[in-house]
Amino acid sequence: MARYTEAVCKLCRREGQKLFLKGERCYTDKCGVGRRAYAPGQHGQGRKKTSEYGLQLRAKQMTKRFYGVLESQFRGYYDMATRIEGKTGDNLLAVLESRLDNVVYRLGWGSSRAEARQLVVHGHFTINGKRVDIPSYLTKAGEVISIKESSRSSEKIKAVLEANASRPVPKWVELNRNTLEGKVLALPQREDIDLAVDETLIVELYSK
Repeated sequence: MARYTEAVCKLCRREGQKLFLKGERCYTDKCGVGRRAYAPGQHGQGRKKTSEYGLQLRAKQMTKRFYGVLESQFRGYYDMATRIEGKTGDNLLAVLESRLDNVVYRLGWGSSRAEARQLVVHGHFTINGKRVDIPSYLTKAGEVISIKESSRSSEKIKAVLEANASRPVPKWVELNRNTLEGKVLALPQREDIDLAVDETLIVELYSK
């Protein structure tokens, strides 16, 4: 299972904004973007003109990094989005949001998507009562995600739940904090997704 394993703060610095890849650290003074608000590398502080292709590439790279997926996966999601009725860009973001690791994060069961991904891989969650340990599993409307009974006494799970107890939950999922169950109500609309990127640039890039 391929994943990015290098320093993640420089990814945010390259995109020029916080992607919240390290959870709570991103809200503190230790955030890399706050301390060094320029791109990494020896030419990071130089002035650069961005071409049309450059804008499209940055939109794609930012979206990949936001959700923690690599190029081949991302292209597969784009191809999937083109086969769904509606705007391809909106469909692409909705598909990415439906990933199990992202849903776990949205429910407040992970301080970052990376942490949510790790917890999924370790088998802490069930979908409709069945254990699922695949972060890229695409959830569907009506499916119920739960923290596995045997995991609820885990100190790690308790710490994550406490740290994210007050984090708001998007309207396209439903959370029962008492039973530790979440339900996917529907795929999210564009206005429900807090990603400051122009997804039409991604469509333009792949349409060439």
